[in-house]
Amino acid sequence: MTGTIARLTLAATIFFAVLAVAPARAADISVKIANFTFDPPQITVKTGTTVVWTNDDDIPHTITSTTQAFKSAALDTSDKFSFTFTTPGSYQYFCSLHPHMTGTIVVEGTTGSITPP
Repeated sequence: MTGTIARLTLAATIFFAVLAVAPARAADISVKIANFTFDPPQITVKTGTTVVWTNDDDIPHTITSTTQAFKSAALDTSDKFSFTFTTPGSYQYFCSLHPHMTGTIVVEGTTGSITPP
């Protein structure tokens, strides 16, 4: 019985130690596509954040980084595209089907510094 308690205590100690050093996952951020716009058109997030775009229009749209860091297929109504930002910087994007539709994601590092992708 003593050996079982010792193993359980050790397992619990290891479990909580891992939780203490595991980085917290950033929350997902949503961007809607509606009326030929990205809403909001600019957001600032921390590294590790996943941005999820949802097409609420009745026609297809894409999400295309100006630097080709990310690119979606054509999204039909209610389709989603997501991308996790791991590098600080400023990411401009547009709809390749409707180039007047533009947006920007600013990604801050853990120190708050921003470097171009």
